[in-house]
Parts: sequence; C-alpha cells; structure tokens
Amino acid sequence: MSNKIKSPSMGKFNNTQKKAILIGLLIISAAVSIWIGFGAEVFTKSQVLIDKNDELLGTSYKGWKNQFVLGLDYTLAFIGFTTIVIVMIVWQLGAKKRTKNSL
Repeated sequence: MSNKIKSPSMGKFNNTQKKAILIGLLIISAAVSIWIGFGAEVFTKSQVLIDKNDELLGTSYKGWKNQFVLGLDYTLAFIGFTTIVIVMIVWQLGAKKRTKNSL
C-alpha cells in the first residue's frame, strides 16, 4: 500500500499550460540555434578582427570590422527572461484552474 500525498498546487498540467511550456521550449531552442549560428561565441562582440591587404605595398595587416556577433551572455539573459515569463504564465494558468475547481 502506498500513501501518496497530493498537494493542491502539484498536479497535472492542463492543455493550455502544456502549450505555454512547449512554446517556451521552442523559443529557447530557437535562441540556442541562433547563438550557434553566430559562431557559439562566449562573449558578445561588436567588432571582428580581419586580415586586410595593402594592394600598393603587397602586405597584409590586421584590422577591425564593425560586425555584431551574438554571445552566450546575451543568449543566457534572454533564456532566463523567457523562462521567468513562461513560469509566470504557467503559474497563472494553474491558479485559474485551481479557482475553477474550488468553485
């Protein structure tokens, strides 16, 4: 015999909560995919070091090019913000479910 204690706040998710969680996971996976597409850099960069050629003297040197490269720092901040928003939405949907059941 098992005595399982069920808490009113712990239970199955309803369909709307499942959809909210799925949308959140899709947004987070899209953010990770975009970060990987930018080169999976750890820090965000606004300039990139490139090789430049001097045609007159035939030499090459390094120079900076203005180019945005998304880093893990901004990606994790976005994922954290998205997670907080999705948790709040799921919690609100669960509170609505609990109030309907108690009426």
